[in-house]
Amino acid sequence: MSTLFTFPGQGAQRQGMLHALPDHPVVRATISETSEALGRDVLALDGAAELASTVAVQLCLLTAGVAMARCLLAEGAKPDAVAGLSIGAFPAAVCANVLDHADAIRLVALRATLMEQAYPRGYGMTAILGLETGPLERIIAQVHGPASPVYLANLNAPTQLVIAGAAAAMARVAALALDAGAHAAKAIAISVPSHCALLDGAAVELAHAFDGVRERLRQPRLRYFSASAARELRDPVRIAADLARNLAVPVRWHEAMLLARECGVRLAVEMPPGNVLTRLAAPLLPDGIAVACADTRIDSVVALTAREALRASS
Repeated sequence: MSTLFTFPGQGAQRQGMLHALPDHPVVRATISETSEALGRDVLALDGAAELASTVAVQLCLLTAGVAMARCLLAEGAKPDAVAGLSIGAFPAAVCANVLDHADAIRLVALRATLMEQAYPRGYGMTAILGLETGPLERIIAQVHGPASPVYLANLNAPTQLVIAGAAAAMARVAALALDAGAHAAKAIAISVPSHCALLDGAAVELAHAFDGVRERLRQPRLRYFSASAARELRDPVRIAADLARNLAVPVRWHEAMLLARECGVRLAVEMPPGNVLTRLAAPLLPDGIAVACADTRIDSVVALTAREALRASS
């Protein structure tokens, strides 16, 4: 195995992200398919005002990821595996042919709505940079309580962690983390407390919705790495359960990427709109390369995947 397609999560969104996609027949077809399944024009969701909504953000990220992956495949790219961070797991599952895109659109719309309705205000996520897991977990334990819920949500790198919870509780953890030596504490453009027990109820409802697509699930045609389980999943039913649950469990992205490297990944290609996953992957691939589609020409990405496929077969 050599090439991994990665799909970013919420927080990577950018104004105009769908309009910035390549003018390619497959991209146009994917946008049309999305709009038809959604019952409205998805291109109307990537404006600055619209992206204040969790629903719009997640639908745009799903659409962008699927559209670009399909575009690359149509141009001859040869991925071996996929992995997605949070909402990015859904376009990863579509790309791996586990889940129909139309089903993914409806499930993501429900997922985001459940999250937004559960915590319409006063909650979110904050990145803590420069502090390791142990010290941060001890700080969280000092602050967390029924009136001040806060959780460790994302383990993106050894010293790139994310907390989720109530705004006041996160502010307290951030202050204590900075006192303990963290380099920075930055609010993320996410208005809900993802990847923690606060969303257990939403995860249960989403799991029920997955029952309606069970008969249409398929075996993955690409290797599928779960960032929630930090392992490869092969059973489509297990992948569906993982997708349904991932909004309420921590993201173990660093572990998932270490596993991908151990499985032979040398090229990581990040789908639009950003390059956060590329920056996280680069230090883990000292003998390989990480690129972001947002910063790289399509023909260059295709050439890189061809080169890796040739190297792997030789």
